[in-house]
Amino acid sequence: MSEKKRELRILIVDDDRELVDSIEDHFTTAGFQVLRAATGAVALELIRRVRLDCVVLDVGLPDQNGFDLCAQMRADSAIPIVFLSCYTEEEHRVQGLTLGGDDYVCKPFSMKELELRVRARIRPRGDQRPAAVLKYGPLVIDAGRRIVSFDGEIGDFARIEFDILAFLAQYPSRVFSYEQIYDGIWQEPMGRSRHNLQARVASMRQKLTQLCGGRNYISTVRRKGYVFTPQE
Repeated sequence: MSEKKRELRILIVDDDRELVDSIEDHFTTAGFQVLRAATGAVALELIRRVRLDCVVLDVGLPDQNGFDLCAQMRADSAIPIVFLSCYTEEEHRVQGLTLGGDDYVCKPFSMKELELRVRARIRPRGDQRPAAVLKYGPLVIDAGRRIVSFDGEIGDFARIEFDILAFLAQYPSRVFSYEQIYDGIWQEPMGRSRHNLQARVASMRQKLTQLCGGRNYISTVRRKGYVFTPQE
């Protein structure tokens, strides 16, 4: 028997109660589970302890700027973020996306448009990831067949090790912390799984280095995390 598909869960961060009521009504009808936060402090608490698929974030919050909150969220989370704002100027859109936002929706907007944008930004997990082939010189990471090869030689990676490598390789030269790696793959709080993830990252790096004849594609950035760097 197939496993029942999990209900998508989004967090709406906005202090406009009437607007949030409308968003919640629409997304609930569309099959989402909706959580709400009127302040940045409440939003951060929810993000740290609740498994989320996407955050819809207003730029103007009563306790802090939405852009600043986005930067805080990006310190330990890779959850997709869709900005809501009455600011239509290009500089505001650029600022939001530069800080790590995935999309920017200007008010007023249609609920259907917002829903479509949220759905487009929610990243599938595990085996539901879209098939793709990442090529970096002789290194090939085939997400569809879940195969890693170097000059035609296929490596032996455990499922979680492959997921970690594929995630990092999708964003070359971008540094990810343990929390962001975990969240990017499973989109849930890390909890007590940090030690296990550390061991998996170490094992993946060792196998990759051996497969690639000593080439180091994964580097440690002190006090920040890991980065995938394409080799010439």
